[in-house]
Amino acid sequence: MRHRVIFCLGSVALTFEVAAQSAVDVARPEDRQKAQQAIVKQQEKRAKQAGIIEFRGAQAFKEKELRTALKEEITTIEDFGLSPARADDVAFFLEVFYRKHGYADEWQNRLRLDITEGPLFTLRTVVFDGNLREPTDKLFEYAVGPTRERYSKLEKRLPFVAADMQEGANLVRRFYLAEGFLDAMVDPPRYTFHREISEVDVVMPIHEGQQYFFGSVAFSGHTIYDTETLRGQMLDLLQRPYTEARIADIPRRLEAYFKARGYYDVKVVATGAPEEAVNGRVPVQITIAAGPVYHFDGVTVSGLSRLRPSYVIKRFNRLNGKTYSPDVLDERFRTLMRTGLFNVLQIKPVPVDGHLLRLDISAEEAKSKEFGFSIGYGTFEGAIAGVQYRDRDLFGYGRPVTTSIEVSQRSYKGEILYEDPFFLDTDFAFRARLAAFTFDFDGYSKFELGGRFDLTRKITKYDEAGLTFAVRHVKITNDGIKPEFLVGQTDYLVNTLGLTNTLDMRESPYVTPRGFLINNTLDLASNALGSDIEYIRGTMRVGYYLPFGPKVLTPGVVEDQPGTPFQRWVQQSSIAFGARGGIIHSLTVSGSAEATAIPIDERFFNGGADTVRSFGERELGPHDNKGHPVGGEFFTVFNIEYTFPILGELQGAIFTDAGNLLPTSEEIGLNDLRYAIGAGLRYKLPIGPIRLDYGVNPDPRPDEDFGAFHFSFGFAF
Repeated sequence: MRHRVIFCLGSVALTFEVAAQSAVDVARPEDRQKAQQAIVKQQEKRAKQAGIIEFRGAQAFKEKELRTALKEEITTIEDFGLSPARADDVAFFLEVFYRKHGYADEWQNRLRLDITEGPLFTLRTVVFDGNLREPTDKLFEYAVGPTRERYSKLEKRLPFVAADMQEGANLVRRFYLAEGFLDAMVDPPRYTFHREISEVDVVMPIHEGQQYFFGSVAFSGHTIYDTETLRGQMLDLLQRPYTEARIADIPRRLEAYFKARGYYDVKVVATGAPEEAVNGRVPVQITIAAGPVYHFDGVTVSGLSRLRPSYVIKRFNRLNGKTYSPDVLDERFRTLMRTGLFNVLQIKPVPVDGHLLRLDISAEEAKSKEFGFSIGYGTFEGAIAGVQYRDRDLFGYGRPVTTSIEVSQRSYKGEILYEDPFFLDTDFAFRARLAAFTFDFDGYSKFELGGRFDLTRKITKYDEAGLTFAVRHVKITNDGIKPEFLVGQTDYLVNTLGLTNTLDMRESPYVTPRGFLINNTLDLASNALGSDIEYIRGTMRVGYYLPFGPKVLTPGVVEDQPGTPFQRWVQQSSIAFGARGGIIHSLTVSGSAEATAIPIDERFFNGGADTVRSFGERELGPHDNKGHPVGGEFFTVFNIEYTFPILGELQGAIFTDAGNLLPTSEEIGLNDLRYAIGAGLRYKLPIGPIRLDYGVNPDPRPDEDFGAFHFSFGFAF
């Protein structure tokens, strides 16, 4: 016979069927046991298929949400069968789920799966009883923080969750401790339920006590440096309230200072005595054991299979005998990681005899060969596609070679790039680039074949200088410029020798950069270098980038460890200022009054996604009789851009640009400036933003458009 059994467990009603077999049907016990087991398995299988748990009365949440919240408990029932204890667990965890979402009616002992939700209680007021020295609005954010995490910041009426209030009280106390209130206590919150309006008043009793600050600081031991010098390394800490965390930070600060000066074994102990405080000023005792000065001595390398160990050893050879400095090691580490040759690089100083440090280096090599495809789109070039092959470790010497082919709706390009980041085992970096490409500009096309050689060196951490030499053969084809003298020479060899200098003090060139950037170039083309044309050209770029506003935690990639994820606090809003200018002056005396000494492809152009954005690409400045841009010998560009968050990685931007392009280097200045006012969208990527901009021309001339759209990649300036 079959029996239907109903368990009503306070807050849950669950139904299931139990099948039984009469003892008369099966005579032997062992047969009866087997039959019962078969019946149970059959019923369990049937129960799983039909669904064991039935929800009734739920209005605030869908059944799918409730089943998700009870996933583990339901799985246990499906796997091992329904029992009163398991049903009771389901009821308990469903009650917890409802209470976490504000259903806190105190007169019910348990919630039921046959649900009566009751009222949703919300917070009406949170009163802090006893806060004399800290503002209520700041304490409120800590108190409701655990609840706020689950709801939008725009939500004004938060649900009342007792557990969250208790956690919020703990956060309030931790805030007081961080502000130097070492004796602060926060009692358990008290609740007043207003059932007629389903709201709750919360009172948090606070006993602030004395706020403590740093008092006298005494140094003892082998201090090496004078008291004022040592205090200067932690002055910002001593000016803030006294906390145990700040006391723990003092040894780290001082040890870093000593280690940067060669004291590898320095030990610092800092202790505070709040019980001896006078008027809230805590005396601090700092004991320093500086130890001897250490010097670098030798390198060992392990973990390399393709790259020759000498590549790494040579990067540290010049440190032998020099005073130990963790900053120097960090700089060498970053330099090696930027090569892309390593996934992991660990440098461990090991003391050896005579106060020397051997550097034990263990490495994990990255893949040295890459093959990739790229696709893109630009407003001027149209669709872009490319293929690239790169070998970072040519013949095991760590010298990268990259070959690439790129095709767009306007161009074809092939390139080979060779790099030596430690040219002749020095701190100079060498790059050699060979390229051949065609490009269809408005009014003319060109074919160019040539190479460029760069030798650069870091002068300081932020300043880099370089020497360049370029050899190019340029041929102008499909010339539609009228009159023809505006084109200049159409088939020429130009060889240039140049100097570059870059002062880059930005924190990151790719993600919301902060700081200054100054870049200068100077090129000379001369017959002495084998050039068919002669000129001198100079450019200058200045930028300042200032993020501001609330910070958010944003994922990124460690700059010196490609592929290593991390999170960092960044400010989402920023304002950027930029200024650029350039001049090119011919060193050749033209034989004709109409002849143009500077060929069209050597001149400057203005307008576009990275300059004055109310104009199309290259459209600002002089034009020929058919409306084709012909470039100029002097230009300026000024930009101001404000970016702000919209949603996730999507940002908005408003900007204003100004600039000019003058036909001759004989008459330069800020006359004939043109302007842009516009807005755009940015989608942030780890390597830079995708940009969509529209710039309005506030004073268009008869032959000019009202504005221009630009779709591009990277920062505008």
